[in-house]
Amino acid sequence: MTPKKNKKPLTVDQKISRRTFISFGAFTALSASVYFSWRWLYKSPLEMPAATKGTRAPLRDALNNNEKIFRSGFSHKHLVKTYPKSMAAKTVRYNSSVGMNLKTPFNVAEWKLQINKASGEVLNLSLADIKALPKTEIIFAFKCVEGWDQISHWGGVKFADLIAHYNLQEETKFAYVAMETPDKGYYVGIDTPSATHPQTILAYEVNGKPLPVKHGAPLRLIIPVKYGIKNIKRIGSISFANERPRDYWAERGYDYYSGL
Repeated sequence: MTPKKNKKPLTVDQKISRRTFISFGAFTALSASVYFSWRWLYKSPLEMPAATKGTRAPLRDALNNNEKIFRSGFSHKHLVKTYPKSMAAKTVRYNSSVGMNLKTPFNVAEWKLQINKASGEVLNLSLADIKALPKTEIIFAFKCVEGWDQISHWGGVKFADLIAHYNLQEETKFAYVAMETPDKGYYVGIDTPSATHPQTILAYEVNGKPLPVKHGAPLRLIIPVKYGIKNIKRIGSISFANERPRDYWAERGYDYYSGL
């Protein structure tokens, strides 16, 4: 029986070459997988236009599935981290004026918040009506889908307190809350559990002072459990629905839920 020959150990250069070859092969396979996945997604059909549109159907399906996961773990007991006032930015970042024509003067004194009840009744509230309710302040990290965040200080009335004071409990049985600017140029649809979260407020102050026009005077939404695109400025009307209301950015390919 012929004895087996002992294999010579690999030299350092041979080991490096072998590892390089394996790494390169793995990188090539991964790159090919990413490329063909991207091409598959790119060639996939667009979603059917509804409350959402503008993106590929498989991506929208993935976003909707993510929403189900977020919703399954959502609780009013889970609160967003808050900070001391000393950490709040002195100059709050301004990012968009969609729904607010800043070139046209806006008369805050004539503004009214219109709330459309399920019964057909319409409430028209002045800023004084809203300020008469208990004031709530929150300092949290406002997060934008663009990737930035900023600790900011807001003051106003809890949306849940507004609901309770004006006996809108029946309206909260609907699945969604819809909000629009007075000119209807910007609009959001928000799931009711998020809208009634204890940290969601209708804000009329920033850093202890009345909202400036560019930040949504006289009243804007501050909803810490959502990305900034849901924090509508200059709210003109609020209504309730069981189907997804229209949503400005969801119509442009973004996630409808936009939860954190």
